[in-house]
Amino acid sequence: MAVKIIENDNGLEGLKSKKSTQRLNQIDRIREFGVGDHISLPQLVVCGDQSAGKSSALERITGIPFPREDGVCTKFPTEIILRHSTETSRITATIIPTSARSEPDKVLLRAYRKELDDFTELPDVILEAATLMRIRGYGVNEGPAFAADVLRIEVVGNTGLHLTVVDLPGLIAVENDQQTEEDIALVDTLVDAYLKSSRTIILAVVQANNDIANQSIIRRARKFDRDGQRTVGIITKPDLINKGTEGRIASLAKNESPIKLKLGFFLLKNPSPSQLESGMSRSEQIHQELDFFAFWKEHRLDPSRVGIIALQHFLQDLHSRHIEKELPMVRREITALLTKIDGSLTSLGEERQTPSDIRMFLARLSMKFHNLTQAAIDGNYSDGDFFAGSNRDSSTRLRADIHCLNGEFSTYMRDKGHLRKLCIDSEPDVGSESDIDPEEEGEMMRVAKHEVETWVKRVYWKTRGRELPGNYNHVLLSELYHEQSSRWTMIANDHLTSVLATTANFVDIILNWIIEEEDVKSRVREIIQSKFEVKKAAAAKELETLIKDEKRQPITYNHYYTDNIQNARHDAMKGNIQKAMQSVEHDQNGKLHACKTAMDSLKLIVSLQNRVIVDMDDQACSEALAGLNAYYKVAMKTFVDNVCRQVIERHIVSDLPDLFSPMIVMELSDQDLVRIAEEPPQQKEKRATLSELAQNLRDSLLHLHN
Repeated sequence: MAVKIIENDNGLEGLKSKKSTQRLNQIDRIREFGVGDHISLPQLVVCGDQSAGKSSALERITGIPFPREDGVCTKFPTEIILRHSTETSRITATIIPTSARSEPDKVLLRAYRKELDDFTELPDVILEAATLMRIRGYGVNEGPAFAADVLRIEVVGNTGLHLTVVDLPGLIAVENDQQTEEDIALVDTLVDAYLKSSRTIILAVVQANNDIANQSIIRRARKFDRDGQRTVGIITKPDLINKGTEGRIASLAKNESPIKLKLGFFLLKNPSPSQLESGMSRSEQIHQELDFFAFWKEHRLDPSRVGIIALQHFLQDLHSRHIEKELPMVRREITALLTKIDGSLTSLGEERQTPSDIRMFLARLSMKFHNLTQAAIDGNYSDGDFFAGSNRDSSTRLRADIHCLNGEFSTYMRDKGHLRKLCIDSEPDVGSESDIDPEEEGEMMRVAKHEVETWVKRVYWKTRGRELPGNYNHVLLSELYHEQSSRWTMIANDHLTSVLATTANFVDIILNWIIEEEDVKSRVREIIQSKFEVKKAAAAKELETLIKDEKRQPITYNHYYTDNIQNARHDAMKGNIQKAMQSVEHDQNGKLHACKTAMDSLKLIVSLQNRVIVDMDDQACSEALAGLNAYYKVAMKTFVDNVCRQVIERHIVSDLPDLFSPMIVMELSDQDLVRIAEEPPQQKEKRATLSELAQNLRDSLLHLHN
């Protein structure tokens, strides 16, 4: 059955021009692609206070006969899409649900689709739409009296034009029994959503029989279109004004009243319901309108601002210029949105439908992990994007961080690694040896020289064996060293903990860098964590072995040990001789002559012999202390190097890239692959939606550049 479309002898054709048709065809085409759901496109919007005559004005502009029942068409936005075609004719009604609807409601409303034979079926469509939207009074007694869902009427045929026009619910001044405060807020929000778009031409309908200052549509239009660049005032119902007030309406129409619009006002006299019911034709409506305003000659109205023909011609030019102005920005916004969508698709990663796809996906991730980690431990920071953002809290330069930690460890061991540190004269006395129990505190003690000597002598007496006086048991040096180095275990463990924390943080940074999906990131982290725990255990065991080695009998073949012993003995001998020399001066009556004669040399030797008195036990303790200091220096340096090389480097740093290597991915079973990185259904849907939108955007850009 052929679709019957009302021929528009003076309506739609009045808006038609070759240039505007070409532009409108472009806008309509990208609207077909669904771009209008993401970017505002040029459109005409009819709005005003309730019962201001919006639907009648829209009918006269579009030629589509809307129902005359009060409140029917104004319960929800009605979007009229007109597509000119000489090949096919159809009228299709659909519903676009608001994003606030629940998913089941969206499915229900989107499922509505009805093909109309002619516009006489339009009232039934509006009734069905209101019922599906669950508007109060249409099958339900509760709920809102208005809906933000859009009834879309698509007309394809010999309309003469591609155009989109929207009729919005009328603005409500005060609540009543049928319309609540919630209803008022809903209508206000809905209308604002349309008006705020800079690509909406606002057709503000005002009633001649109501003071314009009391009609909120002008005020609301000015809120979003302060300069009046895209607002057209349409004055309706001039036949209902009181006699003698025509001058006030004429001043408004001529833009001479206090309320002015840059685009001005138009006067319309719509046919009455009785005239429409009598079958008044469109041409008769136009002649009746012109005859009505012929009695207003004394007010000198501008003919270009009176009647539907003048309005249609004006809108033709205005809409054409508006589209020409907005199209460049539409192109830029489409390009920007396409860039954003492409970025979102990139962030989703590769499509993963089979285990082979997943394996390839994880293999690429593992290569990125391996390469970045290897570069970080090699100190090769040439990947500017990853390494450039390194900072103290989020460092990506792992080798530099490890060097820093090892350096701090070495410095701390040198300065504070020993249990007892000899205070120099300038340092304050922070407490005697007896004040702190090293077994409980584990803190370094600052002690005076005599306290060190007392400690050595105490251990000396506890370790006496069969050695002769002046000698000390080999156990003495061992016990002194073990006690002096007792803090090494704590310090080394703290260093290992710091390195592990730094390394774990680095791994997290890399995972955040290479993996966008949180679920995949979490499961890959589990793989890495399990292998990292093995490395931690191996490092802890290696450190424990080093500690055990240090608790054995001291052993070294480092020549620095003997050099340190010789230097200590020389320093001790020099100090004894200096003290003795001070006493020798008294034997020579305050004068000491050191000559090469045998007599003077003999006198000096005798005096020194009398003054250098050696206590055998003190001598043994002094030798033991010198041995301790010499061995401690050598052992401490060796221990620091061993911790850095054998614990940190061997077990933590060197094999870090292997925590998530391509070899690990290749060994995963299909079940593990699916568990780790299967693409979630929501992501598949998102990918399909984004891919479709991206293609539509590309098609839109291509169409706009043709």
